[in-house]
Amino acid sequence: MTTEMQQCIDMCHKCHDMCERMLSHCMEKRSDEAMQMSMVMISCADMCRMCADMMMRCSSMAKASADMVQMCVRMCGMCADMCDMTAEMCRRMESREMAELADMMNQCASMCRQMTPQAMQPA
Repeated sequence: MTTEMQQCIDMCHKCHDMCERMLSHCMEKRSDEAMQMSMVMISCADMCRMCADMMMRCSSMAKASADMVQMCVRMCGMCADMCDMTAEMCRRMESREMAELADMMNQCASMCRQMTPQAMQPA
């Protein structure tokens, strides 16, 4: 596994965990916006976990097929899109905690976008 891939996996796990922790923050607000945000955060957490799982599986194969590597790259792209969308919604919540989560999600999105077939397979 490449260093970049391991860092991306670690960031996806951090993002997943923070989304799960911040759910209670959203639910305490009891507004329609907060409930919608909660559903988006659950989806983002799931996407981050699935993305990390796929990358780990891909890296554990001695020589992952080109199709599997492309699938992992596509998953990373979808995860990046989800993180960016969720980060934008978090910033609208106007709280320090949600701003911190948004920053982490933007960092995760950036790392996921760097996952190319070349970045996923050691030289």
